[in-house]
Amino acid sequence: MFEILSDKLSGIFRVLSSRGRLSEKDIDEGLREIRLALLEADVNFRVVKDFTARVRERSLNAEVLQSLTPAQQIIKIVNEELIGILGGGQSQLASSARPPSIAMLVGLQGSGKTTTAAKLALHLRHSGQRPLLVAADNRRPAAIEQLVTLAKQLDIPVYSEAPSAKSKDICSHALNKAKDLAATGL
Repeated sequence: MFEILSDKLSGIFRVLSSRGRLSEKDIDEGLREIRLALLEADVNFRVVKDFTARVRERSLNAEVLQSLTPAQQIIKIVNEELIGILGGGQSQLASSARPPSIAMLVGLQGSGKTTTAAKLALHLRHSGQRPLLVAADNRRPAAIEQLVTLAKQLDIPVYSEAPSAKSKDICSHALNKAKDLAATGL
């Protein structure tokens, strides 16, 4: 999902960069495309509306419009506003006072949940934690296979069951497995 959004934003910025000097109309056209890209990425309408309003206000500044590189200025503004929306600096995941800590990823099919889970598990392992991946997406057997494959590549334990098992049962069994692993220190 982020890759698609990134590609769309890059395309919009290429078009703006090719124009040299920018007019208010150019900025509005670019913001319209940004608005559509964000909405297609399922960003909340109000967030998109507020975001584009802030970018527009900052972009129409005479200093930006008269700049030798107005498109670069707008890219900088969009980047700063995106960072602001996403919370600014780095965040840390809070661990549960009673292990195991649980994180569940949800999203549309094909949005990158499986890959993100593997990357998150690797990050947690690098930070000294002992993650256990759980293949609970039993509606898509390929997702189970993909998670198992990624876990093997990263040398991270994974819990999976047959695709016929119920997700709630898989999660319950995985939680018991994680508690056992935590108790044994593995």
